[in-house]
Order: sequence, then C-alpha cells, then structure tokens
Amino acid sequence: MAGSDCIRPPGDKIRQALKWLGQAVQDRPDKSRRQLLEEAEIRFNLSPRECEFLDCNFGDMAKGNAPKSEL
Repeated sequence: MAGSDCIRPPGDKIRQALKWLGQAVQDRPDKSRRQLLEEAEIRFNLSPRECEFLDCNFGDMAKGNAPKSEL
C-alpha cells in the first residue's frame, strides 16, 4: 500500500470529528482549516490513520488550495 493512499477508516470518533469540523468551519471562519483539523485530531483523540484521512480529504489541498511551492 502506498503511503499517499487515503483509506476511509471506520469508527465513531471520525464521524464525530467530521460533524464537529463541519460546524467549526462555519462557526469559526477566522481559523484556518489546518488549525481546525489539528484541533479535531486532538479533541477526538484520532489515530494516525484517522488524522491522515482528514488531512487527505479535508485539508487545504483537498479544498483546492495548492501550496505556493507547487504553483
């Protein structure tokens, strides 16, 4: 399995984190998506695999914002 593959991990913690993230993005527009992801990872005690899933699917790159070094 390649390291960049994102596999959807099952579990209640990831569902709770996704629900919280959806609300936090709307309620806290002053926070970057990266800051909210990091807070969710800690708040819901996510595993490394769950953190990778969030980063791959909901991080800045998933939103279509490429880092300046890749432009």
